[in-house]
Amino acid sequence: MDLAYYLILLIALIAASPWVLFKIAFDADFRRELFERIGNFKSLPNTRGCLWIHASSVGEVGIAKTLIKALKVISDSPPVVLSTFTPHGYQLAQEANLCPVFRLPPDVPFWIHPLFRKLKPKALVLVEAELWPCLLRKCWVTRTPVLLVNGRLSERSFKSYATFKCVFHWLCEGITRFSMRSETDARRLIELGVSESKVKITGNIKFDASISFDSTVKLHPSDAQVVAFGSTRPGDEEPALNAMARLLKVFPDLKFVLAPRHVNRCPEVESLIQQSGLSYKRYSEYVPGEDLPTLLLLDRLGMLNALYAHSCFAYVGGGLSAEFGGQNIIEPALHSQPVIFGNHMANFEEEAKVLVESGGGLQIESPDQLYPVILNLLQNPEDRKRRGDQARQAVLDHQGALQKNLDLITETI
Repeated sequence: MDLAYYLILLIALIAASPWVLFKIAFDADFRRELFERIGNFKSLPNTRGCLWIHASSVGEVGIAKTLIKALKVISDSPPVVLSTFTPHGYQLAQEANLCPVFRLPPDVPFWIHPLFRKLKPKALVLVEAELWPCLLRKCWVTRTPVLLVNGRLSERSFKSYATFKCVFHWLCEGITRFSMRSETDARRLIELGVSESKVKITGNIKFDASISFDSTVKLHPSDAQVVAFGSTRPGDEEPALNAMARLLKVFPDLKFVLAPRHVNRCPEVESLIQQSGLSYKRYSEYVPGEDLPTLLLLDRLGMLNALYAHSCFAYVGGGLSAEFGGQNIIEPALHSQPVIFGNHMANFEEEAKVLVESGGGLQIESPDQLYPVILNLLQNPEDRKRRGDQARQAVLDHQGALQKNLDLITETI
């Protein structure tokens, strides 16, 4: 299987090389991104014998941060390095400043092999669902233990892997232990042929995340009633803006925060806001102490949690379309806020189930339901507070996964 994969990879690289060379020559952003990924790790300090944690993007980096903070308390823990895939994840990891950080190079042998020579990792910890063939095969060859933490396997991924079981088995051969979030995730993994002895259900580390945000962020007036629309994806903003316009007719002093999941979508979202006619300001233009505009467009990474802290409840995007499968609904719940989200939560099945059953989560079936659900929460403050308390308690009741995963990491290294 290794030989077949590397032959296919070589053919693909040769076929793509004219396009890659063209992009390097004429696309400055592509050139900067590629060179950062292939050379970024070379500037790492001496970290041989490290515990290497890989987290793809912003959500996974949040889990990695929780793990790293806990590992730092363990006196005999090896030094930790963190790699990310996306530029946004890399930026967030750098800002956390918990350990050396680098971008994972493209998953091809002539970049993965030098990386291993540089790190000589004691073990590799993959967060959630990161299966890179060359990386895993290198770990297999070098007998480097690999632990998948907070593992998840959505129904869509399960069906895809089931179609190519032999490839999935080959990929997973290099993984020592699977620490899965739920019984459903574990069952799917076992049905794909992974040995039960390698699978353990430890729960979801996201429930163990502490509320960490910039407490210096102040909104004026401090008693403003703010509704947050967080981590929105394409298809979320139009119904959100429509709901805002209707709500202002009932609550003219109401304020809103709108935070696209990807900051680079801000120009697109800003255009939609302008078409809606709502008064707005980008967060980067907001001066602390001045009155809030009707709508604050969040155009900075790492600030959403701070703005959740100033909100009375939140709508979290990504759940209105099966394409996206939801976003993190735990953060606003930890702020004792009711959380509204869509019915396509494939990537956050457990979190959605827990919050809905507690009464702290309100799941809508269509965009048309957004306005009436928000209106009801605004008109019933006692019910809103009760639901918010239930949301927070539900999260606290499901904590404990962090310690279980720390124990597995300790056993592995």
